[in-house]
Amino acid sequence: MIFSMSIATINPNIQGGVPCFTGTRVPVVALLDYLDRGYTVAEFLADFPSVRESQVHALLEQARADVLEHAKQAADLVARSRCGDSEFYGLEGR
Repeated sequence: MIFSMSIATINPNIQGGVPCFTGTRVPVVALLDYLDRGYTVAEFLADFPSVRESQVHALLEQARADVLEHAKQAADLVARSRCGDSEFYGLEGR
C-alpha cells in the first residue's frame, strides 16, 4: 500500500516504508535529526538537494499544527477530568 501526500510518501518499496519526502528517497526523520543536532534548514537542503524548500516548510507547518491540536485535545481532556469521574467516563446519571 502506498500513502502519498504532497509532503511525504509512504511506500514499502522505498526505504522500507519509512515516510520520505515525496519524489525523493530522503526520510522525513532526516530533517528532524538535522534540526535536533543544531543544523539549519539550509544545511539540510544543501545535503539533500532532491528535497524542495517548500516541502520542508510544509512539513514543519504541519508538525506545528499537529502539536497545537494535540495540546488542545490534552487540555480538553484535563478539563473534562476535573468535572468528576462519572462525567469524565460518561457515567453521569447512572
